[in-house]
Amino acid sequence: MLFTTAVPSTASFSPMETYIVHMDVLERPESFLDHQQWYSHMVNSVMDVKENIDETTTDDAAERIFYTYGTAFHGFAVRLSEQEAKRLESILGVVSVNRETVYKLHTTRSPEFLGLAPDDDNNSDNNIWSETLSDHDVVVGVLDTGIWPESPSFNDAGMLPVPAHWKGACETGRAFTRRHCNKKIIGARIFFRGYEAATGRLNEQDEYISPRDQDGHGTHTAATVAGAPVKGANLLGYAQGTARGMAPRARVAAYKVCWVGGCFSSDILSAVDQAVADGVNVLSISLGGGVSSYFRDSLSVAAFGAMEKGVFVSCSAGNGGPDPISLTNVSPWITTVGASTIDREFPATAKLGTGQVMPGVSLYRGRMRLLRDHQYPLVYLGRSNSSTLDPGSLCLEGTLDPATVAGKIVICDRGISPRVQKGQVVKDAGGVGMVLANTEMNGEELVADCHLLPALAVGERAGDAIKRYALTDPRPTATLAFMGTKLNVRPSPVVAAFSSRGPNRLTLEILKPDLVAPGVNILAAWTEKTGPSSLSTDSRRVKFNILSGTSMSCPHVSGVAALLKARHPDWSPAAIKSALMTTAYIHDNTHKPLKDDSTDGYSTTFDHGAGHINPVKALTPGLVYDLTAQDYFDFLCTQNPTPAQLKIFTKSANRTCKHIHANPGDLNYPGISAVFPEQPSVSVLTLHRTVTNVGPPSSTYHSRVSPIKGVNVVVEPSILQFKSTSQKLPYKVTFITKSRQPTPVFGGLIWTDGVHKVRSPIVVTWLPPM
Repeated sequence: MLFTTAVPSTASFSPMETYIVHMDVLERPESFLDHQQWYSHMVNSVMDVKENIDETTTDDAAERIFYTYGTAFHGFAVRLSEQEAKRLESILGVVSVNRETVYKLHTTRSPEFLGLAPDDDNNSDNNIWSETLSDHDVVVGVLDTGIWPESPSFNDAGMLPVPAHWKGACETGRAFTRRHCNKKIIGARIFFRGYEAATGRLNEQDEYISPRDQDGHGTHTAATVAGAPVKGANLLGYAQGTARGMAPRARVAAYKVCWVGGCFSSDILSAVDQAVADGVNVLSISLGGGVSSYFRDSLSVAAFGAMEKGVFVSCSAGNGGPDPISLTNVSPWITTVGASTIDREFPATAKLGTGQVMPGVSLYRGRMRLLRDHQYPLVYLGRSNSSTLDPGSLCLEGTLDPATVAGKIVICDRGISPRVQKGQVVKDAGGVGMVLANTEMNGEELVADCHLLPALAVGERAGDAIKRYALTDPRPTATLAFMGTKLNVRPSPVVAAFSSRGPNRLTLEILKPDLVAPGVNILAAWTEKTGPSSLSTDSRRVKFNILSGTSMSCPHVSGVAALLKARHPDWSPAAIKSALMTTAYIHDNTHKPLKDDSTDGYSTTFDHGAGHINPVKALTPGLVYDLTAQDYFDFLCTQNPTPAQLKIFTKSANRTCKHIHANPGDLNYPGISAVFPEQPSVSVLTLHRTVTNVGPPSSTYHSRVSPIKGVNVVVEPSILQFKSTSQKLPYKVTFITKSRQPTPVFGGLIWTDGVHKVRSPIVVTWLPPM
């Protein structure tokens, strides 16, 4: 029989609860006209029967079912007792019976993950979002691809009038008028003269010659910085919650410097210059180029000028990881941000014909569906040696023969072409699904994508196993399944494999990146001009999209910097950076050291910098390492510049080298990097620092240094006693070589008063003998 019969009972009944029942619709008997009738009969067959009361009618069962699902998955929601639910699980066609989980609305997740949002979003003293008028005075300039002003993330309801210090403008152009600016978007400008000079006139039919964003990147970063709360935000049902930026009451000024053909340095320089004149307090710049000297890097020069005017500049580290020395934007006056994961993922699985289930991730939700209980032919067009890639295995355009892949799930190696484009190539060739396999370059990093066909990404180990199966089994098969959104993932955060790594190739004594922040699978506002995959063939339109990259981590730091600026308007950009770095944490939510997604081993200071951003702690750091423009200039004097090079940085001040630094490592930076020269005879090195008290007027700090291989570390004085707020006290750190190490070694220095822990990462490097 298909169904059990109703069970009469005079025993006490357990309370009714809601259960979600997932169904295999292929098991529906032909005797039922539709799914609803089948579901009702099924529930009717398991219902308890109260004595002398007939509750076994189909109508009663139908009343118990209050939702049926037939798009994302098949099944129904029903009220059952615990005993009824257990009986239902045994019926043919029932995939699972799960008790309903009560969810609370979450943000795009990263603000809550960062500790910014208490459970009730109240205005208590420990809420960094508690209402203050100064929140409305901070302006964040976003250099990017423009902005989509209709997004609900840029709603200005409840905002105060535009700050009096603001001198910016709302430039108009195609599909962008003055009404598109408001009390949230208080400025919008475009910069394209450098672009046109290099490439010719912009095509007005192909893109907006206005601040309007057709790419989506700029809208996403601006909303991550300062987006207003938007309830019910999601991407095709994924990451459901309340979307909001890091500083939801801050203002946004959009500076469009990137066009279809790229972002040109002349335009970027002009935009930074204009933004400072307009009155921005923070600049968020999620772009970068190659590394050149401080004196030849246009963005470095422009950022120095912004810093001189008190503007905090945050830049993305780049997506060149896990290769070492892959950082961009390495100037010490720039806050360089790497990327990490949050505790949310989008699980998907590939079930092989052997029964083995391989875990992966995906944001697929489309009309094409694969049946979970049906196996599809699986094909891999590469060689057995996974380190040798060819165009077929990479699924590059024009490389797949429909006769070979039609009707099959295709395994594609990651690399060269965009991940979502590989899926389009598979789809165009008649494939029904794709497994995107990481190679050694990406390791176990999993980045979810909004594919155009059923597809998921798997790590290197799972990818290698799937490829071996496809190449050795005479008839390999698989099917793909998509499980939605999963929260509270452990371990997290993890340093993203793509996040660019140190050391700083220009100056080993300046540790980079400065810190890491959420940059993997981040939900934020999106343009309605482009589909979520950004492919021209994608006709879908969404208000929010999920992206990954250091472009996403940078605006997290920019937004938190805006919060700190609102609470501490007198703090310099260096003080804000110091607060962010010295309060960063280096352990995940399993209380173990931060891991590296490319190796699954522990990450180092060259991967995560000072650690993972901790906004609430940064609000009250206790001590800061402050710096002025002259301090940075004196650092430049240690780089053996020519007089002409130094003049690049003296355009707004008559500065000369004061020669206060014995070496670059004496810059009063929150990170400490001791670099021993090639001569083995040099075994002792001393670096100097000065801390400023921003905590209680009377406080005593004790130092603690973690053990570091090959060296003894002495801090003098070991105790700092402050008698007033803003008091500065110097100390020195002496490194004494015990045994020269072939590779850099890592540790940390902590100053603590029992309440605050002010941590500086330490790296010790011995240059090899000449």
